[in-house]
Amino acid sequence: MAYNYQTICHSNLLKDLPARHKEVIVRRFGLQGDKETLEAIGRSFGVTRERVRQIENDAFDKLEEKFESPVYQRVLQDFTNYFKKSYSLKREDLALSDLGGQKFKNHVFFLLTLAKPFQRCADSQNFYSFWNIDQNAFNMAQKAINDLTNHLEAQKQLLPLPKDVPLSYVEISKNILKNSQGLYGLKHWPEVNPRGVKDRAYLVIKQEQKPLHFTEVARLIGKDALVQTVHNELIKDQRFVLVGRGLYALKEWGYEPGFVKEVIARVVSNSLGPIDKDAVVKEVLKQRQVQPSTILLNLQNTKYFLKNSEGKYTIRKA
Repeated sequence: MAYNYQTICHSNLLKDLPARHKEVIVRRFGLQGDKETLEAIGRSFGVTRERVRQIENDAFDKLEEKFESPVYQRVLQDFTNYFKKSYSLKREDLALSDLGGQKFKNHVFFLLTLAKPFQRCADSQNFYSFWNIDQNAFNMAQKAINDLTNHLEAQKQLLPLPKDVPLSYVEISKNILKNSQGLYGLKHWPEVNPRGVKDRAYLVIKQEQKPLHFTEVARLIGKDALVQTVHNELIKDQRFVLVGRGLYALKEWGYEPGFVKEVIARVVSNSLGPIDKDAVVKEVLKQRQVQPSTILLNLQNTKYFLKNSEGKYTIRKA
């Protein structure tokens, strides 16, 4: 049901308050403009912030007798029904927007503050500000959020919201975020909370699922990404591996860093015995997008590799 909260607050609740009490409430809750602090109101009145707080508390005491008015009770019942549909808990900015729209957010905040069934939890390190009508709802939300966090950490990938986890629970968490595809992950994951060019480059390459040239990475990031900046970030960040001329892949795909010579050395060292050149080329091409001739040329470096009488290779020991 749509309400004219301006009328409810001013004509139904505040109209009989003493002038100063009414002004304090209106200014504190921003019912006719922006919210003001106790300090600012006190300065305009020429009194201390504590005196303003006393006036505010006295105003609330005077308003208690109006809580039973039919119009106010209808509003509270609708508010209660709204929260029940959200498992008794809702993030503050979402609740104020849903209930009051852009115009009456401050009025809804004021009405919620008046009513004892509604409890506000302020913004904290792990949670956004939220309102609830049942303290146990927060306990249940905390457990659901912890369980989902542990599940995401174990799976190490974005996941849809489990059917048994209410959306309103996850919405209050600062540590679990939703990406543009509607999947959930942890806030430090670039997939849900990219930070700067390097994370955006990571997302582009991961989405394409193949090595990309740094100029292509810059193009896919967008027009605001400078090619040289992208290249510098790819060089510095250990998540990326140079696998060809200007081509970068993700280390998490199994690519290992190093020059072609170093990749050859790993292949030869990991072999159970001397290994022929064709096998070396085959294994190195899994790690690098280069010409076979480049691999063979590096293999001829007798400073690092030895060729036996059967034409197979081993590492030259120091």
